[in-house]
Amino acid sequence: MRKIILASASPRRKELLERAGVDFEVLPASGDENRISDNPGEAVKQLASDKATSVIRTMKDSADGTIVIGSDTVVVFENVILGKPHDTEDAVNTLKKLQASTHQVYTGVSVWEKKEKVWTEHTFYESTDVTFYPVSDEEIREYVATGEPMDKAGSYGIQGLFGIYVKGINGDYNNVVGLPVARLFYEMKKSGINLRG
Repeated sequence: MRKIILASASPRRKELLERAGVDFEVLPASGDENRISDNPGEAVKQLASDKATSVIRTMKDSADGTIVIGSDTVVVFENVILGKPHDTEDAVNTLKKLQASTHQVYTGVSVWEKKEKVWTEHTFYESTDVTFYPVSDEEIREYVATGEPMDKAGSYGIQGLFGIYVKGINGDYNNVVGLPVARLFYEMKKSGINLRG
């Protein structure tokens, strides 16, 4: 049985992989995230790859067949990448921008497979449009006061309390949560990798 490692501490990614029937262990990536591109697709692919490789560097004697999955998500509004909020006011200001409009959520996924003692990389990104209903300043401040947005790209979690303001999405819902599982399985199938096998 091959060993699969999720290089992320995100409980949402963990839950999505579990629901997909993947047997894996969590080994969170360490180190700072240093984005080198303002292009959202390139940025999330690079950050996902960085997470996976930071975990690989800690694995001295991994067996052939080992797989490491890194992932990173950003929210993009008017072509500007919005990261996690610095403080509560930053979260409030971000959500004021996003309300009553459409933004994009990009998730990069980097899967590394060890084959004949050599690591091979399979990296891609997925993008989903999310549209919010109008949300009042009071509603935004009430949400931010819960503390929920403070560790989330774009200052909200679609699966959390702010989900009631989502008017619609165009694309993969799981991508907005943090891992485009269907695309992951599709890409792995093309590469001859069965994540359930």
